[in-house]
Amino acid sequence: MAITVDIYEDNKNLSTSLRLLINASNDLSVSGAYFDCLNILENTRQNRPDVIIMDINMPGINGVDGVKICKKVFPQVLILMFTVFEDDKQLFEALCAGANGYLLKKSAPQKLIAAIRDVYNGGAPLSPSIAKKVLKTFDKHTRDDSKFNLTEREVEILQLLSHGKTYKNMALELHISIDTVRKHLQNIYTKLHVNCGSQAVAIALRNNIIQ
Repeated sequence: MAITVDIYEDNKNLSTSLRLLINASNDLSVSGAYFDCLNILENTRQNRPDVIIMDINMPGINGVDGVKICKKVFPQVLILMFTVFEDDKQLFEALCAGANGYLLKKSAPQKLIAAIRDVYNGGAPLSPSIAKKVLKTFDKHTRDDSKFNLTEREVEILQLLSHGKTYKNMALELHISIDTVRKHLQNIYTKLHVNCGSQAVAIALRNNIIQ
């Protein structure tokens, strides 16, 4: 069965090229191509794509907000950012919004195809320069596990977060309220000196706090 892909790209020529490139692969198939994110929920509900390729700079609703909107309703959908932006702000906003990978448009076409397969199989593909930025940022926070002072419950929350659980699912599994989950996450972010779940999980994995 082919991996289905929705494309969000406002450059019509690039969108057409991406469609041709993806459909040329036997194991991939384009399920939809759009020039903005205005109807991303309706499109996702109708197409049920496995992977979404998302540009950042689009009219109306930018790609980062598109990720947030989509992930809130369809947390299981995998989103691969495909953009020209290399700056830290756009990168970490996208990752914190829930993006599963971040690839630059200057990457070779075969890299995009490989990244789609990678993210579908549970990977987190990043362009080399982007990976360096991520590692550099996380290195600043790397320290001995004992200095984090995470409680047993906070570690449980981090473990569930790393598995892609929503606040609601975490609350049900741990028999606590959603507000309590939020409070635990706020404490975790403070202790790890991060601003979002993606960064917290990365640091926790890097320091063997979770598996």
